[in-house]
Formats: sequence, C-alpha cells, structure tokens
Amino acid sequence: MAPSRQPKSSKSARRLLTGLTLAACLLAGPSGVRAQVPAKQPPAAPEATPRVAPQAAPQAVPGFWDPRRRPERPDLSRLTVIRFLTETDYPPFNYTGADGNPAGFNVDLARSLCEEIKVSCTVQMRRFETLVDALTSNRGDAIIASMAVSPQLRARVDFTDPYYRVPARFVSRKDAVMPEIRPEYLEGKKVGVIAGSAHEAYLKAMFTDAELHAYPNDDALRAALRKGEVDFIFGDAISLAFWINGTDSGDCCAFSGGPFVESRFFGEGIGIAVRKGNDVLRQALNWALFRVWEKGRYTDLWLRYFSVSPF
Repeated sequence: MAPSRQPKSSKSARRLLTGLTLAACLLAGPSGVRAQVPAKQPPAAPEATPRVAPQAAPQAVPGFWDPRRRPERPDLSRLTVIRFLTETDYPPFNYTGADGNPAGFNVDLARSLCEEIKVSCTVQMRRFETLVDALTSNRGDAIIASMAVSPQLRARVDFTDPYYRVPARFVSRKDAVMPEIRPEYLEGKKVGVIAGSAHEAYLKAMFTDAELHAYPNDDALRAALRKGEVDFIFGDAISLAFWINGTDSGDCCAFSGGPFVESRFFGEGIGIAVRKGNDVLRQALNWALFRVWEKGRYTDLWLRYFSVSPF
C-alpha cells in the first residue's frame, strides 16, 4: 500500500509560491507555509468587523509539544550525518528552489533539526511513492515529506512524534463568518463537503442537523460557496488557507470557527519516518523537535510559511 500524506495544496497555492517569499519576509519570522499577506480591506461597517478577524491571526501557531514532558537529551555520539528524504513537488512543503536546491517547510525544518543535533545533513528529493522503499533499502535515514502516520505505515517504518497535524475547518463567505461553530449553530444550514471524505464522515457523525451537500472535488466545492449555493464548506484547513488567500477565491471567504483535529477522523498527524528499530535516530529527532519548538524556531518557521494560519 502506498504511503499517504495530507492532501495537496490547491492550485492557487502553487501559483502563489513566487509572491509568497515576500509575505514571508514581511512576517520577519522563520519558516512556515507561503500564503500571501491578505489584501487590506476598505474600512468596514461595525457589523463587518468579525468577518476579517479569522484572517488577521497569523500568530495562531499550533503547539504539539508539552513543556512539562521535556525529553532527555539522548546519546548523539553515534550520529554523524542524517540523510533526509523528501518529495520532489509538494509546495510549499517540498519543492525545488530558485537555486535548484531542495526548499520548503519540511526542508527548512530538517536543517534546523540537524543544526540542533549538530550533525551534517543532506536532503534528497524523490517521488513520494518511492520514499518508503528508499528508506527501508538504506538509501536514506529519515523521511520528512508530510507523510501521514497510519497503522499500515507503522508496520513498515517507525515515526517520530507528530510535528504538525492537518486540521479540518469551516469556511464561509466573509459576510457570514462565525467566531465559533457548534453543531447546534449549523442546524438547517447548507454545508458543502467532498463526497466520501473523512470530512463528510465527521459531519454526518457530529453535525446531524446540518443540510449536507456533497461535491466531487475541491473546485466544485469552493465554487458552490462562492456562488452562495451553500452557507459553509468543510475540509482540509491547510489547502483552504491557501485558497482563501489566493486569487481563485476572489477574496470571497474566510475561516469560521476553530480547527477540528479528532484523530479518529483526521489522522494521527504528520511525523518523520525512520527505519524500523532505529531508536537512536528517532529519539534524537524527537529531542531536536522539542528543542526547536522550545527555542521558538518552529514558531518562526511556521509563521514564515503560514501567513493565514490553518489553526
């Protein structure tokens, strides 16, 4: 079975890659997901104020580490180099930079981990479906490629603690943003979702009084919201963040409510894969992830790439 990953970012995210570097610089923070800084809106009437609030919170950085559970520094003496494997074309997480070298959120994070561990680091780009075979045949030491942790993959590789998750969120038109969403708030509301997705299953289980409308793909789903055929759409918040902030959305929409991260529906998170039994490297990476987060470098990295936070 091929490894799974989070859904690819929308087409608008790809078209934004060039201009997003500017957004990163404006944020003056370390790396994260490259969305353009939202265009400033003309002065709004008082009742419109809540509409822009969801877009004006780039400082919403997720935290996946418990400061009370500080990992002990492992024995790093046996580590001299870490050969990271990543994907060739999954912007903004992995892509080829203007200089021809690997770039992206995952690549920058890998280099930060190597700096923390104080070892040499290489990053090799491969097609996503070849990564696990390359790891298990010792052509690399660790995969950092937005790979979703799953029971099927755990049978083949070991994973670090999650370094991010892919939350689900609601999006509405800007004139109907809700700061909080609960099942009772959406009674009778038309909610669009991708047919057969985990997001649809979640809505059917938790938002039983909403009127669900299933669509075959992201383009159809988002067009329905733009046209007013539905009141909300529900889906992968990372892809939606790029759409909201990209040209394809026509500046129509914004997040409503906060993130949903139930692992039963939306997975265990995104981890770094190592070969089965390689506890030395796994523990070193877990320690380094905590240290990078504790020092604020993860936050800096996140804000550089995610000017519109999916959380």
